[in-house]
Amino acid sequence: MFETNVGNTDRIIRIAVGVLLILAFFMTSGSWSWLYLLVGAIVLATGVMRSCLLYKVLGYSTNQGDKS
Repeated sequence: MFETNVGNTDRIIRIAVGVLLILAFFMTSGSWSWLYLLVGAIVLATGVMRSCLLYKVLGYSTNQGDKS
């Protein structure tokens, strides 16, 4: 479906940061707290799907199996 361009270490970091940002949304209040939820969901989704659109646009990959 999507090109895999996120490596294992990058994936683990993205999932952890995404979860922390989503938790920060529920633990904070304020007019900008929804931004934690939005950014956290995007970061979490790229970690779970192992595909990052920004990496694809820049021609970058942290996936060890993809040396093209």
